[in-house]
Amino acid sequence: MKGKWKGSKRKLGLPAALLLCSLSFLAGLFVPTFFFQDVPIIKPKPRMLEAVQEKTYRDPMPNGVTGESSIESIPFQVLSWKPRAYYFPNFATSEQCEHVIEMAKVNLKPSGLALREGETEESTKGTRTSSGTFISASEDETGTLDLIEKKIAKVTSIPQSNGEAFNILRYEIGQKYDSHYDAFNPSEYGPQSSQRVASFLLYLSDVEEGGETMFPFENDMRVKGYDYRQCVGLKIKPRKGDGLLFYSLFLNGTIDPTSLHGSCPVIKGEKWVATKWIRDQDQND
Repeated sequence: MKGKWKGSKRKLGLPAALLLCSLSFLAGLFVPTFFFQDVPIIKPKPRMLEAVQEKTYRDPMPNGVTGESSIESIPFQVLSWKPRAYYFPNFATSEQCEHVIEMAKVNLKPSGLALREGETEESTKGTRTSSGTFISASEDETGTLDLIEKKIAKVTSIPQSNGEAFNILRYEIGQKYDSHYDAFNPSEYGPQSSQRVASFLLYLSDVEEGGETMFPFENDMRVKGYDYRQCVGLKIKPRKGDGLLFYSLFLNGTIDPTSLHGSCPVIKGEKWVATKWIRDQDQND
């Protein structure tokens, strides 16, 4: 149609298209930098690389006055929860056991007995018939008893200074110790400046027959007329180098009635044992 203006459509050529794409790419690189030149550029941290660089071996507790330089595993078996009793096989070497026996042999005397109110030596005669002696770790120049004490402190988590001197005992044929508590009931023994929390028995010899450490069964203890001198209940046979740990107190400080225990009569052989009584307070004060 004449008289009307027709707009013409023009197509971009290949050179013009390439030029436009190049200008758009350059704008994308420099325009953000121009407008945001004060914004810091945050680079992602190489997390895996950092983790590898920082991974070094560390002890669970730093070395110090009370820290240990290394981890030591001491195997044990739970014997009972009532009482809380644990068995430690091969706690000491045969040589260590023989050394302790040789130290004790020269000073053995009839074992004593703590008397309750109203008791006398005559009325308690025959309750405890072993012989023994007390030896502190400081008396052992070889350091054997000190090593054993340190090991006991580890398994009980009670400081070495809370322990009494070792009571080294010998039981010959027929000798025994009737059922008793290691803790002292204030109503029977009077006020106590400190209390025995736990006992650790290190068996220094094998026993051919008899001589077991015995805990009466809880049900038997409740039977009217039960004779505590009977050798029945949970019994642990002595084995040279093995240890027995049991607790005399509950966590609230009261005496656990199931910690009642005794030593069965030796029938054949000889029994040697080192007893470590551990108290609730430092014994060096």
